[in-house]
Amino acid sequence: MEDLIILHEDNHIIVVLKPQNVPTCEDESKDADMLSIIKEYIRVTYNKQGNVYLGLVHRLDRPTGGVMVFAKSSKAAARLSEQMREGDFEKRYMAVLVGEPKEDKATLTHYMKKNAVNNMVYVCPPTVAGAKFAELEYEIVDKKVGLSLADIKLHTGRSHQIRVQMNAIGTPVYGDMRYGGEKAKKGYLALWAYYLSFTHPVSKERMVFRVQPPKDRNPWSNFETERSIKIIKPSI
Repeated sequence: MEDLIILHEDNHIIVVLKPQNVPTCEDESKDADMLSIIKEYIRVTYNKQGNVYLGLVHRLDRPTGGVMVFAKSSKAAARLSEQMREGDFEKRYMAVLVGEPKEDKATLTHYMKKNAVNNMVYVCPPTVAGAKFAELEYEIVDKKVGLSLADIKLHTGRSHQIRVQMNAIGTPVYGDMRYGGEKAKKGYLALWAYYLSFTHPVSKERMVFRVQPPKDRNPWSNFETERSIKIIKPSI
């Protein structure tokens, strides 16, 4: 709990930095997760009795780090969830890809299906039962030593979506040996939720948060991510 990095907190929401390899919520590993860590922080800090309410608005995969918002009231949770449905809730990711995509800027559309047995997601034909439409847009903002730094915006929120779609075009996320095999190279998954923007559920103020990936860690250290983040112009 002492390592919890809070970017913003008020009576309605709390915005935090999720470290890599920490689950968003409890999973079969029973490792400390963000939902439980923040609940305990609220319980101790405000001397709350009984169960602490904390609304899970969105998720990040365990190996993905970056900015997240949680709701401290059911009203805030409902309003933020509505923003997500209406497209007013913007998340952007930075990823280091192995190789270079054929196009420096493109929109990717696939159909994907999750195998519940091995927790893997696969690109499949749209006619497959249970197939879900997936769409994202990416832009390559820098290239170094066989690696590409990509700014990615999701239009749909499928499980493992960025990892699966970028691998589908031959440029897996660095460190993603699960989907990219040996080509992805061994190391920390280079996928980071660097940007979050939404309308405050009560004050209606536009909230914008940007957090850099760990610049001292390979492969982020190959790029000037601070400069790259500054030149990206989000759509909202």
